[in-house]
Formats: sequence, structure tokens, C-alpha cells
Amino acid sequence: MDYWLFATLVGLGSFVAGFLGALTGLGGGVVIVPLLTLGFDVDIHYAAGASLVSVIATSSGAAAAYVREGYSNIRVGMVLEIATTLGALAGAHLAGLVSTSAIAVVFGGVLIFSALFSRHTAEDSIAPIAPDRLATLLKLDSTYPTPAGSVAYRVRRVPLGFALMGCAGVLSGLLGIGSGAVKVLAMDRAMRLPFKVSTTTSNFMIGVTAAAGAGVYLRRGFVDPALAMPVLLGVLPGALAGARVLGGAKVAILRLMFAVVISALGCEMIYNGWTGRL
Repeated sequence: MDYWLFATLVGLGSFVAGFLGALTGLGGGVVIVPLLTLGFDVDIHYAAGASLVSVIATSSGAAAAYVREGYSNIRVGMVLEIATTLGALAGAHLAGLVSTSAIAVVFGGVLIFSALFSRHTAEDSIAPIAPDRLATLLKLDSTYPTPAGSVAYRVRRVPLGFALMGCAGVLSGLLGIGSGAVKVLAMDRAMRLPFKVSTTTSNFMIGVTAAAGAGVYLRRGFVDPALAMPVLLGVLPGALAGARVLGGAKVAILRLMFAVVISALGCEMIYNGWTGRL
């Protein structure tokens, strides 16, 4: 295939990936990697390297807006980034030791989990919660804006959240994704942060986690500029477009379509990995 045709098709596919990723809060990596491996027969290591580069760019743009609006909890993000960064470094090193077939099977499982998580809608609890000693010591409790004004919340079970973030970092480095589903799950369910705070803080953290893993991929030669550039040029405007739609549209149908698509991709990745086709 001619390179310019290849780059155009990859760019268009990456635009769709960024758009859907922004609507669900999971990032475009969960679509980009299977798109490149299954659709364009790209080695999964190079697909993961290109995906990590795109995650850094898309996260950086959105994170600044969320921080400015007061949703992201910077102190929580900085504490948990220690775990995700160490995990991403471990996962990226592990990627060079694990067979592509095994990575494909793990990735397929993560896709199916992400599909289930994309249908998750959370209602923030307004019940009072007792202070957590460690969270109080680290001054992690904060507030977030609502139409009725700022609402205070408390952070719970910091060690459990820290451990889950380490697992999210390993998945990010191993698979070339932001692993936003695991990050949001850890903060929303384990640490009891409001859902909007969890998603925006996860977005703030994803870029740093991806940067740690991307450094290892770059050193090992798995970041190909000829592949990473069209992915980046496609996913960035796609994510921006998705963020605009997310602000004023009902996205239930799109979330359902996204869940169906990545479930199918997950099954395909598991099948191809299990049969040794990847």
C-alpha cells in the first residue's frame, strides 16, 4: 500500500478512535491499537508505541481545561502518579519479554472490560463520610464545582487506590493505552471520589503515565514517526470534537455503539492471539 494512502486511512481511523474515546472517557488507545494490528497488520509493539504518543497529546490538552475548571484533584493525581508511573515502566519493560500473542489476549480482555465500564453511569453519593487518616495527612480532600456551587468530598482508602493504580500503570505500559477504565474505577469505587472528579483526574494522570511507558518504547525502537504522526494528527482533532459533542449531546447511543465495537475487537484480539495469528 502507498504510504500516503496508508497514512490517510490511519489518520481517519484515529480521528474516529479519538472521538469515541473522548465520549466515553477511556481515551483513543483502546481503539487505536486493535485498529492498527487488525486493520493494518502493524506489529502490536509499534501500535502500542504510536498509541502512547497520541495519549500524551490528547491528555495534555484536555487536562489543562479540567484543572482550570476545578474538577481535577491535583494532589490525588500527583500521589497516585507515583504508582502509575512505576507500573508503566514495569509494563513497558515487560512488553519486550512477553509474546505478541499473549499481549493480544490480555488486550482483548481489557477491551471487553472497558466495553462494560463504558456503560457505567455513576451517581455521586451525598451521604457524609468520616475522614480518612492518611487522606487527611496528605490533604487530599477537596471540592468540585456543580450548578449549585462547590461541593466538598472526602478521599478514602488511599493504599487500595495506590495499589490499583500500579496495576493500571502496568496495563498502560504493556498495552500502549491510557488504562483510564482502571484508573476511574480505582478512584470512583475504591477511593470514593465523585465520578466527575475521578474521570478528570484520570485524564490528568494518563499523559504522565503514557510518557513513562513511551520513553521505554522509544528507547527500544518501537516508536516509528511514520506511524505515530498520522495517528497523532487523527486522534487529537477527534478527541477535541468528541469533547465538544460530550458537552451538549446525549451520548447513550454512541456509548452503546462504542461498547459493541470494542467488545467485537476484544473478541477478535483474543481469538487472533490465542490462535497465534498476531
